[in-house]
Amino acid sequence: MTKPHKLVAIQGVLGSNSDIARRNLLPEMDTYPCETFEKAFNALKDGTAELALIAVDNTIAGRVADVHHLLAGSDFYIVGEYFLPIDFALMALPDAQISDLTDVYSHPHAIPQCRKIIRELNLKPHVHPDTAGAAADVALWGDKTKAALAPTLAAEIYGLKVLKEKVQDEADNTTRFLVLSKDISLPKAASGNFITSLYFEVRNIPAALYKALGGFATNGVQVIKLESYVDPRFNVARFYVEIIGHVQDRSVGLALEELAFFAKDIRNMGTYKAHDFRNLN
Repeated sequence: MTKPHKLVAIQGVLGSNSDIARRNLLPEMDTYPCETFEKAFNALKDGTAELALIAVDNTIAGRVADVHHLLAGSDFYIVGEYFLPIDFALMALPDAQISDLTDVYSHPHAIPQCRKIIRELNLKPHVHPDTAGAAADVALWGDKTKAALAPTLAAEIYGLKVLKEKVQDEADNTTRFLVLSKDISLPKAASGNFITSLYFEVRNIPAALYKALGGFATNGVQVIKLESYVDPRFNVARFYVEIIGHVQDRSVGLALEELAFFAKDIRNMGTYKAHDFRNLN
């Protein structure tokens, strides 16, 4: 009897960019589609999925706000990252022509990435929970006036015709994904480039953030990402930081010691290999 593959929770359905990222990065596992990011987090939490692969940033649309808050509130560890070049295609029913189209459907982050084609064809954009899900619905509706903006894989899966490829506004459109796990997995620090993610609350003292980050500068540790979180009481400052380095590096250890003087509730959210897209060598 064949042993079932382990599952990776994603936001989206088969044929979405998250599904493509899973196929590229974790081909030995299977996709577990989820309607929302929250459901993907829950699938990992309750053990339905072994891992979650979650989009966090896009070079055009920016930060994925939902994930920003879900990540901070979770107990998960980041065990990997992946950068996926994004290509969107305009797709519709097999007998549809571009001149038939009046409406287009896609994810709220995909629509801003394809503004030019939407304006050029005078299409009315509609938000859909998922790019590939929009393609599936266009196929289901059977209406020649409706189209989807989705990866070409979605057209193959749901039987649509690609009317125009690579319709994103920028050629270097890229999305970053994080691999999440309930268990920490620390890579060996012997070789390679690493990213370490931290979450902390600064102490209520003057210039706390400046001093907290100063430890990274004085120890030669590069900060590559800094995000703030608004506390409901507006009197607590929390931050998510990504640095280049392994948590076992001496320089990182010294920086964390200094951080502890000016911050509290410091959480190491994971150390993981930097993806080759970063070109850190």
